[in-house]
Amino acid sequence: MPITRLAIPLGDTECPVPVWALRLAKALPFVVLPHCLWRLPFAVDFTMGQVDPHRTPMPWWAPGYVVGLSVLTEALCLLSTGLVAGWGELFPRWIPFVGGRRVPPLAAVIPAVLGGLALVAMFDLYPFAWAGVLPEVGFSNGWWMLLARVCISPAMLWGPIVLALTCAYYRRRRPA
Repeated sequence: MPITRLAIPLGDTECPVPVWALRLAKALPFVVLPHCLWRLPFAVDFTMGQVDPHRTPMPWWAPGYVVGLSVLTEALCLLSTGLVAGWGELFPRWIPFVGGRRVPPLAAVIPAVLGGLALVAMFDLYPFAWAGVLPEVGFSNGWWMLLARVCISPAMLWGPIVLALTCAYYRRRRPA
């Protein structure tokens, strides 16, 4: 299926992109969105039912940090569409010295693999905390804990999705 037929045109690519990769890349910002939304109440010092006896007052810069972190998270998810889009294969013309040239495959693959592995390391330890192997923040009741787990759980897919998209990108772009 050519990319130009999609509802959101991503630009033509040299080789066809697998349909599963297109769907994953488009779904990724929505997969991580519950985690970003869960984080936002903390910007106004609402603890979402978390109980921490050692909690200190939020510093003045915390609201901007929390909102900025959520925006950055979504921006990085959108950046992952470069692994299935034409703009991930050619540098934009406005970039000095390299504009209009092909992106060397490893220039995209290495940062994507490192980022995907970092995401796996950050998010995929949550089940160990939930199983009691690692310490976890306490909650005032089970409903808050359930809401936290429902909102945070999809973020555990972020790293594996980036690694899968990177694998598809490398397979398409590797030297013959």
